[in-house]
This record gives sequence, C-alpha cells and structure tokens, in this order.
Amino acid sequence: MLPLPAGEFQAYLFDCDGTIVDSMPQHYAAWQQTLDEWGYALSEELFYAWAGRPNADIIAELNQRHGLTMPLAEVVARREALFHELLPTATGIPGVLAHIDDAHGRIPFAVVSGSTRPAVTASLDALGILDRFDVLVCAGDYTRAKPDPEPFLRAAELLGVPPQDCLVFEDADLGIAAAEAAGMAVVRVPQPRRG
Repeated sequence: MLPLPAGEFQAYLFDCDGTIVDSMPQHYAAWQQTLDEWGYALSEELFYAWAGRPNADIIAELNQRHGLTMPLAEVVARREALFHELLPTATGIPGVLAHIDDAHGRIPFAVVSGSTRPAVTASLDALGILDRFDVLVCAGDYTRAKPDPEPFLRAAELLGVPPQDCLVFEDADLGIAAAEAAGMAVVRVPQPRRG
C-alpha cells in the first residue's frame, strides 16, 4: 500500500485516470488516433503535462495554439468512443485499490476527475468498484478545472467534510496543485508506466 501522511482523515478523494485506473495509456492512444484524424500529432510529453484537464479544454487550446478548427463536441465524442473501445485493457493501480478496499465503509470516498462522467463511471465499473464511491465530480460539474481547487472543494462540500479533513490521491501535477490549493493533504500516486 502507498504510505499515507499522518492525520485522521474524514474522506478520501481520488483522481480516476492514472490514480485508481491505469488508463493513461488508453487515454493517450485515444487522443493520438483522434487527433491524427485532424492532422495533429500529440506528444506524450504534452499529454502527461495536461493530465487532468477536461477534453474540451485540451481541444480548444490545440485549436488556439495551432490554428486548427476542430469542432469541440465532435472531437470529444470521437475521443470518448475510442477510449471506451480501449478501456477493457486498463487495469487498477494496486497500491490505491488496497486503500479503497481497506477504508471502504469506514470513510466516504469521492472521485474528482477531469474526465467526463460516462468515462469515469465506465472506468470504475470495469474494475467493479463504482458502487464504492459516494460522490463523483467530473468534467461539467465545476467551472474551473484543475489546477484550480474548485473540483476538490466541490467534492468536499458534497461529502459534507471540511477540506482540511480530506486526503487526496492524485498522480498528475495539475491535480496535486489543485488539492494543495484546496488545503488538502495529498498522496502522490506514482505512474505505473510511461512510454
């Protein structure tokens, strides 16, 4: 199991992709295939730097940076469809799943993700753990994405737990920055593989 910081926590907040589910390779492959259809090659470095950002934000940023005209809704839908095709090959992150198994039923859990609700529920359902989470905060449930603290603060509010009593499990720098800005303790989840 991953070591936890000292303290008595009243809630665990988890990022999903790369934290609970080792789905980053599937996300990257879906992005590569989708953007290739629009003549853009997404580097692995940029993909990981933007981990945790909502899909629509990424597409809008690529359009702006590179003078592209990708239609947001169409590209998001295509990327989501490709991700769902690849999802069965994803696995859980053992060190995080051990904490979920250990603490389930004792303290409430939330997922705080930059992914869409259908992608998050499909990922958790694929691992058979969707029913363990009291709250899901996904893209569209907040105005400002990570690294803004709003997504984590929203989850704490929905769980009825003060931010300082929440422990966040997160793999991405943007998410860690968001959790720290929310005044929450953080466990950095090492990425199982990159490349």
